[in-house]
Parts: sequence; structure tokens; C-alpha cells
Amino acid sequence: MSLKPLAAFACHPELSRGRLIKEPQSRTRTPFQRDRDRIIHAGAFRKLQYKTQVFVYHEGDYYRTRLTHSLEVAQIARSIARALRLNEDLAEAIALAHDLGHTPFGHAGEDALSLAMEPHGGFDHNEQTFRIVTALEERYPDFDGLNLTWETLEGLAKHNGPVFDPRPALAAFDSTWPLELAGFASAEAQVAALADDIAYINHDLDDGLRAGLFDITECRELPLIGPVFHEVLRQYPDLDDARQIQAAVRELIGRMVEDLLAESSRRLEAASPACSDELRASDRPLISFSDALRSDLKPVRRFQFERMYRHYRVNRLTSKARRVLRQLFDIFLAEPNLLPDEWRRRAEDVETAARARVVADYVAGMTDRYALESHEALFNPYLRL
Repeated sequence: MSLKPLAAFACHPELSRGRLIKEPQSRTRTPFQRDRDRIIHAGAFRKLQYKTQVFVYHEGDYYRTRLTHSLEVAQIARSIARALRLNEDLAEAIALAHDLGHTPFGHAGEDALSLAMEPHGGFDHNEQTFRIVTALEERYPDFDGLNLTWETLEGLAKHNGPVFDPRPALAAFDSTWPLELAGFASAEAQVAALADDIAYINHDLDDGLRAGLFDITECRELPLIGPVFHEVLRQYPDLDDARQIQAAVRELIGRMVEDLLAESSRRLEAASPACSDELRASDRPLISFSDALRSDLKPVRRFQFERMYRHYRVNRLTSKARRVLRQLFDIFLAEPNLLPDEWRRRAEDVETAARARVVADYVAGMTDRYALESHEALFNPYLRL
């Protein structure tokens, strides 16, 4: 398939607002391709392989991790961006980076750190993603972070839409290099955010079915999902459950993508933005699902929340995860000499809030496996150190 020229409202790499720290242009890559490559090579990206999506990594090799989820989001985002004549590289870069700030054990880990950090400025995984790419990654001699382009940083800052009450790290950065937080993000960033929804709704459904948290019969009663399973069964009445699930998930992803493309094309045509800045200034997002699909998704999300995210087996894992992370945070805050040398030096001779932030950064950067091993080493009195 031949590549079509970018739409006028796409983010054109030659018009990028650049980087906070000026750098020579690459001879082989556009600025957004360079962003994508820096994200892939980041230490925080590699750690996603052993960070929970829903199931802790040792529950089984088949289940998705934050890494496989991020790759799936990036694939969906690229496909949508290509169809809408948007910048695929920018959409991919934002998609690959959007979960870098997640703690071990998924949202259970974030809950534990949020509670522990409540007296010290709080903790939020989206803010942590931003801190990672602007400060915490230490790979380059001339700057901290990844020195990403304005457009990629804007997309990460506005992952959930315009920001009217930015958290401290984002507010501080915005005061140095304004990201126009109160406006909408680029079309590429909007695509990456909705690709995230498409990926997790469908792939959590897949993992939940394969884990036996609910069954296909229950799914057939849901809007959007039910008709797809009925259609797969009609076409392939003798198909085994595993292939039936795969066929249904593929079809569901396709239907959600097609709905998004149709609704977004309609909105873009009506608004007719002449450039990416005009799109940002719109009074509503121009990349969107239809009202009908958004309505159908509400009971689907309720079902997944009740039958999967709050299933007793998942609850047991998340309860353990919260205890592990809270106990790690508390002991490192009380005894920073237990931290590795590099982190100990950062935590010494600073006020409590600053020390707590160092400890939170250290714990949040752990993988599931390393967090469990560290907890075992520190709290099992019979284990040799």
C-alpha cells in the first residue's frame, strides 16, 4: 500500500517545536522517529516486560504484561494514524511511552504508593511517566531524561485530555516550557489514548477468559461483545473455545477501530482544521468513538471491573501486592541505608518529603519480580542475605 501524504492537521516533523535542549538533527531519522527510538532504548521501557497488566508476571507466561500491552497499543495507534493520514511515528512514540510510569503490580502498586506518598506530594503513574522521560532516565551526557520533542511530551501530558490542575512535576516543567495544557492534544496523541482503550478492553477480555475468571456464555450477554461472539459461533459452530476467543477479539478490535475511523473522519471533515494547532484549539476532541459505541462500552467496562479486576483471585494478588510495596516503601524511608549506593546518596541529608520521593522513584521502578525478591530478602528472617 502506497503511503499517502500527511493531512494538513497532522503533526509534520519538519514543523516540530523541537526539544528543550537543542540538538543537531539526525541524518537518518525524523524527530518523532528519534523519540520512538529513545523510548524503546530506555531502561524504564525494558522493565515493562516484568510489570503487571492484570496478572502478576509469575501467574503465567501467556498473560499480557505492560510491555506487550504497550506494543499492542502502538500497533493499533499506527494503523489508525495511517488511515487518518496522521504522523504514525508520533502516535507510536506516545503509545510506547504512555505506561512507563506504572509501578510493579499495576494499579495495586500505584494504590499503595499513592497512599504512602499522600503526606509527601502524592503519586500518580501518569506524572511518573512524565518524570521518567524528562528527568529520571540518565542515559545522555548533556541532559537528564530523554529530551523528547514538544509534541511527544504534550501527548504524554494530555493522555487523559486537557489538564487544568497539573500535578507538581508537570506544573514545574510547564512553567519552563509551556505545553498548552488547557487545550486538546494533537490528533496523534488522541489516537494513542484511544488505542490504549481498544487494546486493554479487548486484551483484558482475552486474558480474563483464558484465566477462567468468566466464560464465553457470560460475554454473549454483553452489548458490543455479545453480537461478535454470536457471529463467530454462527460462522464456525465447531470452533474450540480458544480459537473462538481469538476470532472474537480480532473482530472486536476491528469493529472498534472502524467505528473510531468513521466518527473521527466525520468530525475532522466538519471541523476542517487547517493545521495541528487549529485541531488543538477545537472545542471537543476530533478523534473519538461514536456515541453509540461509547454507550455500549459502559456495561462492558462495568462487567470487566466486577468480574475481572475485582475477582477474588485478582483481589488476593492485589492485596499481597499492596502490602509488599507499602512495606518496601516504609522500610526504605525509615532506613535509607538499605538502598543501593546510588539511591542511598540521593536519600541522605534531605528533608523527609524529598527522601520519600527518592524512595517512591526507586520502588516504582522495580519490576514485579525484583519487588518480590527485595521483600523476601528484607522481611524473611530465615533467608540468607
